[in-house]
Amino acid sequence: MKVTDHITKAKGKTLASFEILPPLKGKNFQSIVEVLDPLMDFNPPFINVTYHRAETQFKKMPDGRFDEVAVRKRPGTVGICAAIMNRYKVDAVPHLICGGFTIEETEDALIDLDFLGVENILCLRGDAMHGQTAFYPEKGGHAHAIDLLKQAVKMNHGEYLENDIKNPVSTNFCLGVAGYPEKHAEAPNMIADMKHLKDKVDAGASFIVTQMFFDNQKYFDFVKICRESGIHVPIIPGLKPLTTIKQLTSLPRTFNINLPQDLVQSIQKVQHDEAAVMQAGIEWCVQQSKELMKSGVPVLHYYTMSNVKAIKTIAKQVF
Repeated sequence: MKVTDHITKAKGKTLASFEILPPLKGKNFQSIVEVLDPLMDFNPPFINVTYHRAETQFKKMPDGRFDEVAVRKRPGTVGICAAIMNRYKVDAVPHLICGGFTIEETEDALIDLDFLGVENILCLRGDAMHGQTAFYPEKGGHAHAIDLLKQAVKMNHGEYLENDIKNPVSTNFCLGVAGYPEKHAEAPNMIADMKHLKDKVDAGASFIVTQMFFDNQKYFDFVKICRESGIHVPIIPGLKPLTTIKQLTSLPRTFNINLPQDLVQSIQKVQHDEAAVMQAGIEWCVQQSKELMKSGVPVLHYYTMSNVKAIKTIAKQVF
């Protein structure tokens, strides 16, 4: 079922969804089971699965030389989606990114997902490769999320890269995009960022999932600006509990977000007690979740980052 259909079917009830990382190479699906089994009590209608592009590394060869090789540390997004749908009978929402794909490889990935019965895709540009200060697309690939989105929309209309295909079958993907309540790091201002988002919705995006935020007012203001800009698709808030003292600096740096001073102070007060730090972060996220649910958000989407204990504790207090 499509994400938008799940929201419609809920008739105003706030749903819970979760986002997981593929396990590191060398692990198996059991590591996914250990994360998702405890979360199935909350009846998530769909599970998001991130995609990680290959990174360039230098490896020492037997003759002593160092060769540059591409290594994907977290492969398996498509297979994980199929396994989730088979085991849990819930929808999977794979992330599809521009980085690391040519347009031909993107088309092949979309065909594979369609064959598997995947109905939802989150279209993202993806991050710059490790060690690079800017995003560079694959040669022959998309540079922007909207270009990836438009390719998927064309396939929904039966348009493939080869225009001589006889009687092509249309796909039926429900396509989502990312939204940034505190502005994308590369956007000059919120007005420009909102224009890009509006362009993606006009191009065929049916729902938006936001970047994590820790101040609900940022989300409320973002939704208001979206509606005033003519964006009327569901806007799903993305949440993550702060669970370690290091995240006071790593999360703002990595995700271009601000942490409320009240949250920072509550964490700093107990910074030498790991359990107390996690508890403070959980309590903050519970408060966020309850306020958002009271406001009528369609879904509370939790970024698990494989920290199932914290997410389950939060969900038990909210749902």
